[in-house]
Amino acid sequence: MARASDLIFSGHAGDPAETVDTQKAKSSMLGNLLVSSPGQIWKSRISWRIILAVFLTILTVQAIILNFRLKEFETELLGALRENGRAAIAPLIIPNSDTLASPFTDESIERLFSATSITAIAVYSSQLDLIKTYGQQLALFVAGSDSLSRTYRSADGTSYEVIYRSSDLRRPYVIVARLDSAHVREAMVEFVKQTFLVMMLMSALVTTVLMIALGRWLLEPILFMRGNLLAASKNPEDPKIQPSPFDPNDEIGGAIKIAQDLINQNAANLRHFKHEARSQIHKLAYYDTLTSLPNRTLFLQNLAHKAKHDDDEEVPRFAVVAIDIDHFKDINDSMGHNVGDAILKGVGKRLRAAMPETAVVARMDADEFAVMMPLSTDINTARDVAERVLGVIRSEPFKVFNENFQVRASIGASTFPDDSTEPDGVLKNADIALNRAKEEGRDRIKEYSEDFDRAVQQRFQMLRDLRDALEQKQLSVYFQPQLDLKTGEIIGAEALLRWWKPDSSKQGGVFIPPNEFIPVAEQSGLIVPIGEWVMEVACQAAADWNKKLGKDLRIAVNVAAAQFVQGDIVNYVQKVLRQTGLAANKLELEVTESVFMHDIEHTIRTLQSLHAIGVELAIDDFGTGYSSLSYLRQFPIDRLKIDQSFIRNALNDQNDASIARTIVRLGHSLNLKVIAEGVETKDHEKFLLAEGCDEVQGYRYSRPVPLEKFIEFAQSYDGNLASFDKT
Repeated sequence: MARASDLIFSGHAGDPAETVDTQKAKSSMLGNLLVSSPGQIWKSRISWRIILAVFLTILTVQAIILNFRLKEFETELLGALRENGRAAIAPLIIPNSDTLASPFTDESIERLFSATSITAIAVYSSQLDLIKTYGQQLALFVAGSDSLSRTYRSADGTSYEVIYRSSDLRRPYVIVARLDSAHVREAMVEFVKQTFLVMMLMSALVTTVLMIALGRWLLEPILFMRGNLLAASKNPEDPKIQPSPFDPNDEIGGAIKIAQDLINQNAANLRHFKHEARSQIHKLAYYDTLTSLPNRTLFLQNLAHKAKHDDDEEVPRFAVVAIDIDHFKDINDSMGHNVGDAILKGVGKRLRAAMPETAVVARMDADEFAVMMPLSTDINTARDVAERVLGVIRSEPFKVFNENFQVRASIGASTFPDDSTEPDGVLKNADIALNRAKEEGRDRIKEYSEDFDRAVQQRFQMLRDLRDALEQKQLSVYFQPQLDLKTGEIIGAEALLRWWKPDSSKQGGVFIPPNEFIPVAEQSGLIVPIGEWVMEVACQAAADWNKKLGKDLRIAVNVAAAQFVQGDIVNYVQKVLRQTGLAANKLELEVTESVFMHDIEHTIRTLQSLHAIGVELAIDDFGTGYSSLSYLRQFPIDRLKIDQSFIRNALNDQNDASIARTIVRLGHSLNLKVIAEGVETKDHEKFLLAEGCDEVQGYRYSRPVPLEKFIEFAQSYDGNLASFDKT
């Protein structure tokens, strides 16, 4: 077996890369390791188990051997005692012609008993006849030739009786003798003591030698390997394991070498995996997985880094451009996410290729990108950067799966430090400008202006006030009558939301126009709880006034697109009808064409479910939104509502008049009722009557009024449209 010194001063010791100090340190380390090994071995639990097992095994084997040896020893002692008795008796036998006479004299017997261990004898003839006995009575007696080989040992071991045959004595007699055997027992006890002492010494010696051998060849390597494994478990990435002093060519040394190789390999793998995991985490944290562009987090970090400068350095100027793909959701919904993802990757690739290396191109959200670019003499404004971006996107269609897609984008631009001295403020301003570009029709560039920021702040303030208004019950529902144009009969009313905002003025408050707060409610999602509250109030009012007036009037309630998308409007309508007791056919839900833009199939299913429970449906502001004529025949609607803008200008603008006329004819061709809102004058009424419009509402008949005023109107109105000529 190779020793530590053999390894240290072998080929490794001659390595030129190692200094003398390094070699000495290794020698000291390995020397300490081996010196401490015996102490470690005797402290080891497994060592003591081996010691105990080996010691007891050797002791047991020797005890078994002693058991056999003790019987042999006893046999030897008794044999010697028997032989001594024979040797003492045979010479004293006197030849006698009379074979029945005793061959001993009294003197010889006395001398025999006093000088030897014999204490009693019995003399038999060669024919086995008892001649004479001397001394105490014997336990053995000769009954026949079969008993000549018998012996007897007393229970206490003090006497031993044997039979001497004629052949033993060489005389024609058979003699039974009792021998004193007390010394045999004492000799056996002494034999056992000496043998046991030898056994203990031999067991201890063998165990010690075996343990030294096992310790050197087995336990030392095992403890060494255990120490390395413990060190590796404490620090698996950088295990502080000692070099092996054991010969790698034998089984144990080879196993240690394999274990050390595995420890080092495991450490290398852990370091590699950790590095890869950190790289992957960094990539996931800072890069977009679809386009491989930086994400919002990394973009903001780059902004902050770019904005840093010392006091004596010139303040850097750079543009931040926010980009939103116009109507990207429509592409996803109509063509599928595979096409949408391919377009996003194409946009990212095209932007990255068109921008200089100093620019940062990032994907900020689903269909939003951003560009940060230092301004130079060639490109010195944020608008220049935005125009380059827009030109890149518009330059040519994106080809996906052999189809061309012409993509348009809305862009907002801001400049650091002109528009903000805070990096995230520049991005926020670019987003504000982007929102203004989308509000003004999309597919355009808007540069940030402080007016935009004020508008955003006003919108946020409006939203906070609107939330307070909902909680503090500042909102109310007004009702505007709807009439049958041909009969003049009142047929129902439209529920309209109003907001009286209290203040410290003389009037105590002011009405906030619906066109100011309803868009804010729709953008924030607050329109959903507001819309549900309006429906409950309106349905309850209609149920109450029908009982009070004894009439059968319907109530028209506007439903926002968000209520179709976010809530289960069918179940909610059913619940409201049950709670208020209003008949389903007395509720008309007015939806705008924007509802159809989100999910046509879902909208159709929802409208069919509402129509199935008896609710009437109307398309509000028809003609002002995206054309839905291709889907109109699929919608289970009852009424088209002409937007008031067409009615207001119908008398002065032939285009608006033609649109109003076309809507009436389209509705009738589809067997739908047509109602016009915004009827303000007698001339408006005449125009609509001439075109065959079915129903009307507007200031000519009544402004939206509180519930009490509407009930008064319904009670006092006589059904004659001419009565409004006086007002």
